[in-house]
Amino acid sequence: MKRSTTLTTLALASALALAGCGTSGEETAGEAPETTTSAAAGTGSTGTATATPSTSAQAVTEEHNDADTMFAQMMIPHHEQAVQMSEVMLAKDDLDPDIEALANKIVAAQGPEIDQLKTMLETWGEPTSMESGGMEGMDHGSDSGAGMEGMMTEEQMQELEAAEGTEAAEMYLTMMTAHHRGAIDMAQEEVAEGQNPQAIEMAQKVIEDQEAEIQEMERLLQQIQG
Repeated sequence: MKRSTTLTTLALASALALAGCGTSGEETAGEAPETTTSAAAGTGSTGTATATPSTSAQAVTEEHNDADTMFAQMMIPHHEQAVQMSEVMLAKDDLDPDIEALANKIVAAQGPEIDQLKTMLETWGEPTSMESGGMEGMDHGSDSGAGMEGMMTEEQMQELEAAEGTEAAEMYLTMMTAHHRGAIDMAQEEVAEGQNPQAIEMAQKVIEDQEAEIQEMERLLQQIQG
């Protein structure tokens, strides 16, 4: 009887000890995930909060000078006209496939660059249009001394809209070549005098892309003129 009582007591003590360990383990296990979750949430929150500004900062930095501002403000209407000229061509019937491909390429390249230029100016706290009144306040002829070389006059744009067939293709290539050369001049000035790294990088891309397109347009023009 005494032996049975002793075994029962030992069994009860063991059970209580195990229960105590289990309770301690459950509490520890319960606390650890809570701490981990809290830490992970904090890290995630911090990561999310800092990722967006960091990405924006990398996209466009605030440092800039007058040359950067001028480049962006002038290149916006310059690009807009190139897109407009290309869309005029794309609306024509029986368009040569090579001309169509070129016009589509110009729209695809310069459309997004317009948005990037506007983002730059907004980041710098600068107006997105020329303070002198924008395009209406400037001479847009290819011989303009105001830094907008290559811009077509309204009369030239109307002539392009009215032209058809080979005449339209030849006019488009000739006008766009002059337009591109004007953009390259502006971009080269930005590379030489600008400060903002993103604006300079875009200017370098404009030079590279549009020099290549000028060569393509000269080749197409030679084919048309035979």
